[in-house]
Amino acid sequence: MRPARLAALAAILLLGAGLPAAAIEELNGTLKAIAQKGAVTIGYRTSSLPFSFVEGATADDAAPRADAHPIGYAIDLCQEIVDDIAREIGRKDIRILYAPVTSASRFEALTSGKIDLECGSTTANAERRQTVAFSPVTYISATKLLVKKGSPIASYRDLGGKKVVVTAGTTNEGAVRSQLARLKIQAEILTGRDHADSFAMVRDGRADALALDDVLLYGLIAGAGADGAKYTVLADKLSFEPYGIMFRKNDPEFASLVSATFARLAESRELRWTYEKWFLKRLPNGERLNVPMSDELRTNFQVIGLQD
Repeated sequence: MRPARLAALAAILLLGAGLPAAAIEELNGTLKAIAQKGAVTIGYRTSSLPFSFVEGATADDAAPRADAHPIGYAIDLCQEIVDDIAREIGRKDIRILYAPVTSASRFEALTSGKIDLECGSTTANAERRQTVAFSPVTYISATKLLVKKGSPIASYRDLGGKKVVVTAGTTNEGAVRSQLARLKIQAEILTGRDHADSFAMVRDGRADALALDDVLLYGLIAGAGADGAKYTVLADKLSFEPYGIMFRKNDPEFASLVSATFARLAESRELRWTYEKWFLKRLPNGERLNVPMSDELRTNFQVIGLQD
């Protein structure tokens, strides 16, 4: 087919999709790619309750069902971003596609273009900002230890000779190794495929403690139902973990849209309401996390709402 006829055909197809060809040409980066394919692909986690999870997911969910529908705090925020994407590119028919990712696979999935947004429980630190971009902070957590009630472990100082599990690809492993090295404590570090797998290692006795962000530990306990009463989260904090929605770097147009979404949600107080929905109210399984918003996060949301 001749180039002129090919260009004309492309223009007809784009007009049929509801977006003028000229309008697509004016877009850049992620927005242009989304407009061309008519869909946003969201990377989600199967067991990062209450941020991004599939009801009933277990450590055996290596390949979630094709009809699996993730829910959670981060998923709700990402759906707000998608609404603004649709308005920005002038398409009401934008589809949301969901792709499961793990702590280890999420960065490659984003940078390779397999997903457009990573909506989970990802720490936004300086090292990661060298390769990816993040939304404003959505939550502030800290690495803590989960153990069975009655365990002799009352602090990370009691980990000598014990087995500690971390989830592959998380910042928690570095935090634990740093503390153990500083205090010259010898402990074995094990690795779980995902958070549910790591929790299972403590449940069946393969590990003595699980090191993970505190809110995710509370989520695992809540997700365990009545069995959750057998576990406790220790008070010691091993690291500071600010979360954000992850997207591709060096895309100022898309970054501006994400920032505008959060400014809108903060100004209308929807950020606070969405937080309360997942951290204070009853979850789909009937449990409650009962995690009030920290002063740091409250101040952060207020600052976001003041931005133009």
